[in-house]
Amino acid sequence: MVNISKLNAAAVLAASLFSAATAHPGEHHDVEHVKRELQTREILATRASSSLSKCANSPKFQELKKRAVSRRSATATRLRNERGLAADDAYLHRRDLATLEKYEKVNHNMTGSVNMADPSVLFSSNTSCILTPENTIGPYYVSGELLRQDVTEGQQGVPLHLEMQFVDVNTCEPVPDLLIDIWACNATGVYSGVDSTGEGGLNSTFLRGLQMSDNDGVVQFDTIFPGHYSGRATHEHTVVHTNASLLPNGSYTGGTVSHIGQIFFDESLRSAVEETYPYNTNTIEALSNDDDMWAPSQADNNYDPFPEYVYLGNDITDGLLAWISIGIDPSANRNSNATAAAYWAADGGHSTGNNVGPDVGGSSPSGSPLPSSSSVLSVRDYNLKKLFGGSAHRAY
Repeated sequence: MVNISKLNAAAVLAASLFSAATAHPGEHHDVEHVKRELQTREILATRASSSLSKCANSPKFQELKKRAVSRRSATATRLRNERGLAADDAYLHRRDLATLEKYEKVNHNMTGSVNMADPSVLFSSNTSCILTPENTIGPYYVSGELLRQDVTEGQQGVPLHLEMQFVDVNTCEPVPDLLIDIWACNATGVYSGVDSTGEGGLNSTFLRGLQMSDNDGVVQFDTIFPGHYSGRATHEHTVVHTNASLLPNGSYTGGTVSHIGQIFFDESLRSAVEETYPYNTNTIEALSNDDDMWAPSQADNNYDPFPEYVYLGNDITDGLLAWISIGIDPSANRNSNATAAAYWAADGGHSTGNNVGPDVGGSSPSGSPLPSSSSVLSVRDYNLKKLFGGSAHRAY
């Protein structure tokens, strides 16, 4: 289970109280909006809890967990072989800890080695049937991206093979045929696909793509570990599309957005990555998960927003395998929250005309302007529990 007592000490969304303090230009969320969102999550939590007790220990779900162990073990071996690494070496592993506060205090990645003689010890974590909290889509969502597994496009950074498994919280069964959309900034904090100062431009597509979930509800992406920029902790965006149709050009049409989320990474892993090139050329101060406006809202008493991971080699630059289970309600409709800044078509990227905010000062290591850290107000003095009556403590 995850305890977010420490994260509650920082206002989950306090930065949204001040329009000038948004981390992404254009990311505005007032107090009443946030309160409504938390109330909605509370209703969904109550609805989901009854089904969880019935199916979490079902034979079908236990078989799903066994297949996950086998798949992740095989994936790790394959990735090592592709990199010319010793396949039988022990893996450095982030161990499963009881609370999010402990996650932040312990060096999870280097606590020790786990023997591959029993892969179930290593690869069974984070296969759950818990409703994943919703999160903001952010101002840099691009609709219509291409169906592909490898989204790196030559971007420099620590290789990350990311596996996500999607489970229906109503049945505890995997959800096949979902289109899973991911995007993140590159190692120096730049996003592709949007026409905003300091970003990659409309015709760039790096670190964006979609995959269709298989019979076990699984998608796998080859990407890089995200970098950071002013006012946000390191994160990966994800959107789930249900009932979408694939097009011959490799894109998709139609469907309903049933989940919007962000994946975060524990501090020890982030710190290890930030010491490597080109992450270490970024002069913008990295924000902790505690101080991020959205990280606490992605955690609750049952859901761990940090993926499990292993180093593929002895050096982090050899790459990472990370995995996370995401519980969704496939019948949910989040279309009204899926505002796109741009869309991808056969002739390239196009702006939707949606406002992604004003240009701001600062620059990335490459010289591209980025949000200034001086524009980000402190959120340490606001307590979400007092502000919203403690609804963020509710279990999902």
